[in-house]
Order: sequence, then C-alpha cells, then structure tokens
Amino acid sequence: MNRLLIGAALAALAVGAAQAEEVKLQLKWVTQAQFAGYYVARDKGFYEEEGLEVEVMPGGPDISPTQVMAGGGADVTVDWMPSALAAREKGLALVNIAQPFKSSGMMLTCLKESGVAGPEDFRGKTLGVWFGGNEYPFLSWMATLKIPTDGSPQGVTVLKQGFNVDPLLQKQAACISTMTYNEYWQLIDAGLKPEDLVTFKYEDEGVATLEDGLYVMEDKLTDPAFVEKMAKFVRASMKGWKYAEEHPDEAAQIVIDNDETGAQTLEVQARMMGEIAKLTAGSNGALDPADYDRTVKVLLGGGSDPVISKEPEGAYTLQVTDKALQ
Repeated sequence: MNRLLIGAALAALAVGAAQAEEVKLQLKWVTQAQFAGYYVARDKGFYEEEGLEVEVMPGGPDISPTQVMAGGGADVTVDWMPSALAAREKGLALVNIAQPFKSSGMMLTCLKESGVAGPEDFRGKTLGVWFGGNEYPFLSWMATLKIPTDGSPQGVTVLKQGFNVDPLLQKQAACISTMTYNEYWQLIDAGLKPEDLVTFKYEDEGVATLEDGLYVMEDKLTDPAFVEKMAKFVRASMKGWKYAEEHPDEAAQIVIDNDETGAQTLEVQARMMGEIAKLTAGSNGALDPADYDRTVKVLLGGGSDPVISKEPEGAYTLQVTDKALQ
C-alpha cells in the first residue's frame, strides 16, 4: 500500500512539473542583489506555487536585454525605462508590465579635489558615463542644465565608462557614474572615504528616471493566456522582493548560491541588498503613472539630442498588475 501511495505521489509531482508554465527572464546585468527578488521567488518556491518554472538568465557587458527580446530569446526582461522607451521609438515594441523599483539608485560621484561642489562646476570637466542604454538619464540631465556634452570649455567631455570605477581612481575623470548599491561602495572599498567624494543623486536633482522595470513585447499582450502567466510571474516576483526586503541577509545568501561565476561575496551582496531594499520599498509592482510621466518629461528634455522625440503611446500597461493584485 505504501508503495502505491508513494508511486501516486511521485506521479502527481511529475504531472505537476509537466504542466508548469515556463518563463524566461532576461536580467539587465550579472547575478547580484539588484535582482534578488527573482532569485528569492524561485528559491522559496513562490514561482512553483503559481505553477511556473522560471529560468533566470543573467546579463552582462555583452548582453543587451532589448536585443534578446527582439530575437525572441526571453518572455520578459528587466530594463531601465529610458532604454526601453528609446528602443520602442526605434521600432522595438517593448511594454512595461510592472515596476518593482520605485526609486532610482543612479548617481554621479566626483572627487572633491577636482573642485566639483555643485552641478555648475561640471563645465570643463571630464565625466564618466555608461553607455549601452544607460547614458540617457545623464544626457537628459545635462540638457536640463544646458551644459553641452561636446567637450567644449563651456561643456563637458564625456568619457565612455566601463562598468568599473577605474576612471575616478586613476583620476581620468572628475566624476563617474555610480549606483547607490554598487559602484559607490567599490570606491569606498578601494580606500576612498565618503568625505573624499561629492555625490549627486539623480533623485535629488529632479532628473531621476525609472529603473529595473519588467518589459514584454507588445504583441504578446494580445494573448489572454500570456497576460495571465505574466500576472502569476509578477505576483510571485513581488512576493520575492518583499521577502528580500524583510530578510536581506538570507536574500544575499540566495544570490550567492545562484552566482555560477563565483565572483560575488556575501559581504558585498548583503550590503547591496540593504541599499536595493530602499529602492523597492513602497512598490507593490504596479507602475505609478505619475512616475512614468516624470520619466517621460525628463527624457523629452534632451534639447537638440533628445532620448525620445515624442510622447510615447502604449508604452506601459496596468492590466498585468491589476490581475496580479486581485
């Protein structure tokens, strides 16, 4: 009898696994606490509870989320809204279906000895900027300040920054792009002290744009089954994010356990998770239209070289989160 019961249980598990809906998630960057919510949701069984089998695909310097989506390599991707809207205007119909990150973690971090005390001191300086879609918030900010990015004495020289802090450490730039949860702390770990640095948070400067939203291809949203699957995915993902906020040390360990490169350390990921929790705080996953409008306004302020040239249409939907939050 016991054998029959065990056999029936195993058969039921096999049927359940066979019926699980597959979701491929493309991350914007490498495995780290920036994406802890998704790893936690998978590790704690939140996706499984929704009948989903989620493959989390790390990004990297040679991986463009928008290109992966264009090629049909993922169902959903994590991307910054400036990059997604720019891609949409160029013909790639990405749509925001959820916004786990409520706040921006982007900053410009400067050496105090460079003489930069305020944005008015940027003129004539070299500033490190990430490209690959991450340059858009910076360009919009400079346009707002009416500071040319042409290298002229009254403008700034833009240094195409790698995903490291070397330009500041080697004094090749007065300021570089950093995130509150990552590169800023790399500078501190390298021996600089907070008093050696001057930071300008995009949130404080009024030019913050939305980061780390979830995007799908527009045509897929015509399929009710896909919308339902994404609602399950968002619901489980947000459960993962809230668990990560409340259990940052455990979340950091889960990230480490999922890092196949072995490049991350628990200390760094725990610290990062503490900073990330500040950015996801207050979000239930639903995009706030006011935050969207602010982002669009910032991006349209790009002067002669705008990130987007017109008000986007159909760039986000609330139908997935409305269903997820029912």
